[in-house]
Amino acid sequence: MTHGFRIGVQLQPQHAPDYGLIRDAVLRSEDAGVDIVFTWDHFYPLYGDPDGAHFECWTMLAAFAEQTERVEIGALVSGGGYRNPDLLADMARTVDHISDGRLILGIGAGWFEKDYDEYGYEFGTAGHRLKLLGETLSRISARLDKLNPAPTRHIPILIGGGGERKTLRLVAEYADVWHSFADLDALRHKSQVLAEHCAAVGREPARIERSVAWPGPEAAQDFLDAGVTLFTVGTGGPDYDLSTVLEALRWRADRMPEPIEGLA
Repeated sequence: MTHGFRIGVQLQPQHAPDYGLIRDAVLRSEDAGVDIVFTWDHFYPLYGDPDGAHFECWTMLAAFAEQTERVEIGALVSGGGYRNPDLLADMARTVDHISDGRLILGIGAGWFEKDYDEYGYEFGTAGHRLKLLGETLSRISARLDKLNPAPTRHIPILIGGGGERKTLRLVAEYADVWHSFADLDALRHKSQVLAEHCAAVGREPARIERSVAWPGPEAAQDFLDAGVTLFTVGTGGPDYDLSTVLEALRWRADRMPEPIEGLA
């Protein structure tokens, strides 16, 4: 698998009481030239008013699929414990078809305790949530193989996290994209750990794309040199300011003027 150097945007579904604000941000993002439009999978805002306006992830992804033509779409990331894994696989397969094969299935162990408490999920320990994530990934893979009709393509799996013993082992086993929250030095170290896990499961590390939040134009080249090929800018409502997205796109254009192909 050959990865391009791509720019994504995460449209955080918070503080936008009118869904039209999100719809407009999706349109502006695709028109600007981003490669991926992500959202996140939470039930409450993560910053600002903790009880502010908020919308649900997967119903929005179906709307994104109908609204867009070119960009890939996905969650950065879905909470592994929020939905029955077989149901989540079916939801992903359906959005994959609606989008004509542009879905990325992002998933993680979950961490925001308020989501769990308010919606009646067991928060448990980090170890419990990681064990559940492993079971979820196994069940998703099995269910995707059974669905009729089948997905339009191999739906890329994006796993977010950086735990060296458990999370990176799951990345080695299941992921097409690894989203790291680490700084540059830690990313380099964790990439080595991931390579060891890949060797243990018989997988080539280069087949797993490296993804991080946009670090700014001063630091981006160092991340690129460290193997990162996907940078994502986060922005929230109600304004959905895309100025930093445009900065990242200009930085990309200066280095790679020709458009690249994504995973779709």
